[in-house]
Amino acid sequence: MTRIDRRHPRYASLKVRASLARALRYGLVVPEGLIAQGRGEAFDYFLGERTTASARRAERVASRWLLNARWPVLSVNGNVAALAAREVAALARAIPALAVEVNLFHRTPARARAVARALRAAGVRRVLGVRPTATIPGLASDRARVDARGIARADVCLVPLEDGDRAEALRRLGKRVISVDLNPLSRTSRAADVPIVDELTRALRGIGAAARSAPRGKAREIPPSFDAAAARAAAIRAMSARLRTAARDPRGPGRSSRRPTRGTPRRSRRTRRR
Repeated sequence: MTRIDRRHPRYASLKVRASLARALRYGLVVPEGLIAQGRGEAFDYFLGERTTASARRAERVASRWLLNARWPVLSVNGNVAALAAREVAALARAIPALAVEVNLFHRTPARARAVARALRAAGVRRVLGVRPTATIPGLASDRARVDARGIARADVCLVPLEDGDRAEALRRLGKRVISVDLNPLSRTSRAADVPIVDELTRALRGIGAAARSAPRGKAREIPPSFDAAAARAAAIRAMSARLRTAARDPRGPGRSSRRPTRGTPRRSRRTRRR
C-alpha cells in the first residue's frame, strides 16, 4: 500500500480512503460503500470538516435519548465498522445499555461475520444481528432482516450512514430514530427524529462525550422535543455560508476576502473614502 505522508494537507482524508480500500479487500466493505463515502466527504468539505454548533446540540440530545431509552440499539454497516469500530466500542462503554447490531444492505453470512469480528476486535463485547431472527415489515432489501433481541425490540435506534427507506420504516414502527448523515437533504436526515449532520467519527465521539458528562438521575431526563427541521436548516446555512466565503475569495475559504488578490488594482485612498 502507498505510504501516506503525515505532512500531506489531506492526510486524514487519505487515511480514510486507504482504510476503506483495505476493508474492501477483506470483504468488510462493498464497492457501493466507497461511492457512499465519497458523497459524504463532499458534504463535509462544505461544512469545513468541522462539527457545527447545531450538530453538537443534536449529539447532546442524542446522548440523552440513548441514556434514557428502554432498549437503545446502534446499527452498524460495513462502512461504520471499517471507519469507526473503536468509536462504536467507546460509545457502548459510555452507554452500557446500548446494544450493537450488524445490519447490511449487501448481506452475505461471511460479510456479516467480518463486520462482527471488526467490532469485537475493537472492544465491542456483544454483537447482535449476525444471524437475523426478525424482519422489519415493508422493506424489500436485506436491511429488513434484524435481530429480535436488538432493532426489532428497540425504542431508540442510532443509525449512522443509514438508508432512507429503513429510517422511514423504523419511524413507522414507532421507534425514535437518531441519524448520522452529512447530507441534510437526504431521506434519512428528513426521516430522523434527531438528524446529526456531522462526520461519522466526530458524531460518535460527540455523543459519547456528552453521555459520559451527563448528570445521572432526574436531571438527565430527555428534552421534551427536538426541532429536526431547524437542525437540518442550520446545517444547510452553515454549508451555504462556507460556499459563499469560497466564492468571494478564490484563494479558498478561511482566508480573508478583504485584501485584493494578486492582479487586482488597488483603489486610491480618495476612492476608498467615498
